[in-house]
Amino acid sequence: MILQSKNLTWILSALIVLGFASCRKDNSLGYTAGSGAPIITSVHTLSKTDTSKTPRVITAIDNSGNITLDTLGYPINPAAFDSVTTNGIKQDYYVIYGKNLGSTTQITFNGVVAYFNRALITDNSLIVSIPTTVPTVGSGATNKLVVTTLHGSATYSFVTLTPVPTITAVSDYDFWAGSQITLTGFGFATVSSVGLVGSTATCTIISQTDDQLTVQFPTGLTVNRTNLLLTYVYNSAGSTKTATSTQEFNDLDNAYTIFYKNTFQNAWGDNSWSAPSGVSTNASHSGTASLEATYPSNGWKIEGWANWYPSFTYDPSYKYLTFWVKGGTQAQTLTLVGDQVAGGYGQNTSPAAIQQINVPPGVWTFYKIPLGTGNGQLNFWANGTTAKQLGFFLKGQGSDPDETMYFDEVAFLK
Repeated sequence: MILQSKNLTWILSALIVLGFASCRKDNSLGYTAGSGAPIITSVHTLSKTDTSKTPRVITAIDNSGNITLDTLGYPINPAAFDSVTTNGIKQDYYVIYGKNLGSTTQITFNGVVAYFNRALITDNSLIVSIPTTVPTVGSGATNKLVVTTLHGSATYSFVTLTPVPTITAVSDYDFWAGSQITLTGFGFATVSSVGLVGSTATCTIISQTDDQLTVQFPTGLTVNRTNLLLTYVYNSAGSTKTATSTQEFNDLDNAYTIFYKNTFQNAWGDNSWSAPSGVSTNASHSGTASLEATYPSNGWKIEGWANWYPSFTYDPSYKYLTFWVKGGTQAQTLTLVGDQVAGGYGQNTSPAAIQQINVPPGVWTFYKIPLGTGNGQLNFWANGTTAKQLGFFLKGQGSDPDETMYFDEVAFLK
């Protein structure tokens, strides 16, 4: 995910430097608009970034109690407006320099009208952001910047580049042969192919717009966890680049699964303390069914599943437990329990942070929990090497309502 920071204070300060300090305040605008035809002399980036500094890093804890370090990018250190450019990226701000710009009525990039704030105009400069809808490839990519005033128009050669395809949300983190995932974000309109790290196979593009891309996964993959390789057309010349998604996706065909494709897998079955429970068609994240879990008010119940034989034998190559949960009517904290997990398959009222699953109400939420033995790890086989039970305990309170939750795509990943 790309995080962008637009500092309005800096923009306004820049405007003062650009225009107001050097222009005579002849009217309420702070300048006198020239009556001649407009002229564009150059385009500059609004600010430059000094990447010689240490990037900003924050420490975060996800819903599973995992500690993560997220790099937010480099601190933005604005510099003087000397960064002349002949190309730009959608959503970024640019300064257009020239003459007789004070009566500007319209600015377009490749024929697409760009919004501009008249407070950010002088007779010699304009500040504008490139719209997200500007075409960057095909016949619409004219590579023209046009400024129109009351006294004419000025055309300038300027290339709008395709932004790196960026994923901000996904319909699923899991996939299997023939399944589809929809990616939400921006920059998808020019994606020409979608590959997978660790495989020569490619996904089928089902549909695409600039802000959504739906892909279908191929058969016969041998990957366990992978990232997407998004090849996209970068400019009007047809040049391509490939971007690797920061988001990892899980191939459940190559995982040890408890529940997916609407049914129990690998001899697992219902092991809940309340009813109704087990397979239900009342809700589903990826198909037509999920696992229902009922928690009566003040019930202190465990809802879960068991595989009494052949069970799930310890294997150090398994790295994560993953699952989706649809919450009930209120935010609740479930405690992950298991016969070989610390605390066992019981009413654990003092669980480790890694075992506490915060579930928001009414929505599907994805969890990915590390299985290992180190700090912030579940240590799934702490009590023995043959696991037979996995469940979730809710310490019920008398003031709580009866809760029903649903689980889907429950799996162990290598």
